[in-house]
Amino acid sequence: MARFVQWTALGAAAALLVAGCSGGTSDGGDGKGSTTDAQASADPSGTAGTTAALPASLTGQKLAWGQCEDSADAPAPGGEWQCATLKVPLDWSKPGGETIDLAMIRARTSGSENRRIGSLLFNFGGPGGSGISTLPSYGSTVSSLRERYDLVSWDPRGVGASEGVRCRSDKEIQAAESVDSTPDTSAEEQAYLEDATDFGEGCEKAAGPLLAHVSTTDTARDLDLMRQVLGDDELHYFGISYGTELGGVYAHLFPKNVGRLILDAVVDPTADTVGHAKNQTKGFQLALDNYLKSTGQDPEQGSAKIAALLKRIDTKPLPTSSGRELTQTLAVTGIVLPLYSEQGWPSLTSALESAEQGDGSELLTLADAYNERDAEGHYGTMTHSQRVISCLDDKQRPTLEQTKKLLAEFEEISPVFGTFLGWDTAGWCHDWPVAGQFDTPDVSAPGAAPIVLVGNTGDPATPYEGARKMADELGKDVGVLLTWKGQGHGAYGSGSDCVDSAVDGYLLNGTVPKDGTVCS
Repeated sequence: MARFVQWTALGAAAALLVAGCSGGTSDGGDGKGSTTDAQASADPSGTAGTTAALPASLTGQKLAWGQCEDSADAPAPGGEWQCATLKVPLDWSKPGGETIDLAMIRARTSGSENRRIGSLLFNFGGPGGSGISTLPSYGSTVSSLRERYDLVSWDPRGVGASEGVRCRSDKEIQAAESVDSTPDTSAEEQAYLEDATDFGEGCEKAAGPLLAHVSTTDTARDLDLMRQVLGDDELHYFGISYGTELGGVYAHLFPKNVGRLILDAVVDPTADTVGHAKNQTKGFQLALDNYLKSTGQDPEQGSAKIAALLKRIDTKPLPTSSGRELTQTLAVTGIVLPLYSEQGWPSLTSALESAEQGDGSELLTLADAYNERDAEGHYGTMTHSQRVISCLDDKQRPTLEQTKKLLAEFEEISPVFGTFLGWDTAGWCHDWPVAGQFDTPDVSAPGAAPIVLVGNTGDPATPYEGARKMADELGKDVGVLLTWKGQGHGAYGSGSDCVDSAVDGYLLNGTVPKDGTVCS
């Protein structure tokens, strides 16, 4: 199974193509997270977002910036990049108790110190994306921002170098690829749910007490401590995909600490578990329709042809040059990846043509890139972190029976992605070891500084409508919507001078774009 909300997985996949909601707090009666209810123990004064009770051992930390080290998956970035470790409470209700380490990375400003604004922190989505590995590769895209900021990112708790969680071995992950994610029989249904249970048990064994403390709210509080330790009075932040939800939750908890925030590829904060799945089903079908139109095909006929291919693969997986089989789940994943960026469309054409001829090799290569599988069969852990975070955030646990009643609606939305994402609502957090915290996150932030939301009308993973809803939820005079009529997941750095100029103008000069501005 894979929930398609991630953004950072595309960093590694982009080279291949050219050459992933949730977060918040406990339920407050209306289905939204209530800071007062959920965080009272973390906030003894009763004031949302306060950090007055934090011990000096946390707020007075001096980060020992030094040379970055190689990780298990990638060599250390060179040159101007530095790494450090920040200590944060394991349990924010006990800020003086046990701590865990968060791995951080930065590049100091390239401009003069007297023009430096502060630190600009980046979260690249997922949830579960590694800022340590992503920021250096994204550095050239945001080089103009470095003129006035230190560029900073981190691996959130439960991710990568920050107490990262691995729930399964490589061998177990590959074995699970044979589990049918769109079960057709009672035996397949049982195997699907048993696999979900097994994954959760593996996460519980690997993470231990941490499993109950990797929520978006926990990370938002980590973010504010990071701001203090970095010496900034306000948080300047760039969130992408899931990072937009983290930014919204932060603004709700700490509205007075909001500096210049950019949220790109915006998650709909009003959507629950089923709502997010429907949004993504619509978004990926829209992207597929646009792709099919670009090749001269009728979207309805083209989608029906792909759906028929997937049905055949479900019955009989395709052989590949690697010796592994292309299952239906891997085929859907391989189709999804190129839809994140218009640059990936040619690779999708080639992969589909090969699959129609009985060779699943190209679709498998695309699926492996999404799943962070290398040539030696080693898998990354982003999908593990993504699941432990989102299943702690999400309170809803649709049953098998509830999901079956929804499948026809999902299939009506998309004959290609509907069944897969519909079944995902039942399997993703099935029998999870810890309870979820909320239905939808509270991102209301009255009194906060303007927050610029960048919505892309062709975004498959975080459909455009979510940006408008985030603006409404943030509140009057807070959410400022900037629209790009483009394709792909995210807008900044994707070729629109209009978008890039507006974002740069706000972050560098404090110039707030007019709400409703449209970049075509």
